[in-house]
Amino acid sequence: MRSEACKVPTFLVTGSNGQVGFELRRSLAPLGRVVALDRADCDLLRTSDLRRIVRAVRPDVLVNPAAYTAVDKAESDIDVAYAVNGTAVGVLAEEAKSLGCLLVHYSTDYVFDGRKESAYVESDPVNPESAYGKSKLAGEDAIAAVGGTALVIRTSWVAGAHGSNFAKTMLRLAQEREHLRVVADQFGAPTTAALIADVTAQIVARHWLFADRDAFASGLYHLVASGETNWHEYATAVLAYAAAKGVVLRSDPAHIEPIPASAYPLPAPRPANSRLDTSKLRETFGIHLPDWHQGVQYLVDQILS
Repeated sequence: MRSEACKVPTFLVTGSNGQVGFELRRSLAPLGRVVALDRADCDLLRTSDLRRIVRAVRPDVLVNPAAYTAVDKAESDIDVAYAVNGTAVGVLAEEAKSLGCLLVHYSTDYVFDGRKESAYVESDPVNPESAYGKSKLAGEDAIAAVGGTALVIRTSWVAGAHGSNFAKTMLRLAQEREHLRVVADQFGAPTTAALIADVTAQIVARHWLFADRDAFASGLYHLVASGETNWHEYATAVLAYAAAKGVVLRSDPAHIEPIPASAYPLPAPRPANSRLDTSKLRETFGIHLPDWHQGVQYLVDQILS
């Protein structure tokens, strides 16, 4: 254990009211002092303020879950998406490197075009097809260009009890409508915001705060729950578990209509394959990732509580 281990570390968390940011406030709290900033406190569009805040806090770990995540709106709001997901991330990387602190940043499966038949590994060629995906890739590139110590985590299909997401939408619609139609030809792994936050805290504690920092395995990692499914099966699992918990639904979970993505066109293209191979993260940090079904149960329990 390093001699500085007795020092209480400081974490600076952006986007603290988002799905992952909200959970990070919980998961990092036992490790040290958490300075949690929401958009009102820290607007990523104001880079001079961003630099000032980071320099004032002087964190040991700078965690950035904040992002422009309106995937469809980004198609017509490209400049803002790039400013938040690209330019601001580069600024955070510069400030983290200057302070010698660890930067933790989150990216997305949207950096891929989704045409690969198997799960994506970190070294696969990127080819984002949406403005959102391109802006998130710009953030990854900015961190790589700056250098420093950084943990870049790509994830997908994120859902938390705090905030809007697919699972919450399905629960609401199933209570309002008798018939639901859900896309069945896009594949991935539903991943809870809580899992992302807990894994982040585990890596930071075991491999950065209380270990040899020079040996920290910086780089790009994929983090999603184990297993795979499609949106239709995911919706079915969410609603079936909610019904078992006593939620009254107008839609029968067993009779949700599966449809192709082409029947539900959206402004931004979605990857047909969002499966991410997590071998690198599991082997490097010795972390077990639970099956996505467990996450569904945990998420529904939290939503209903």
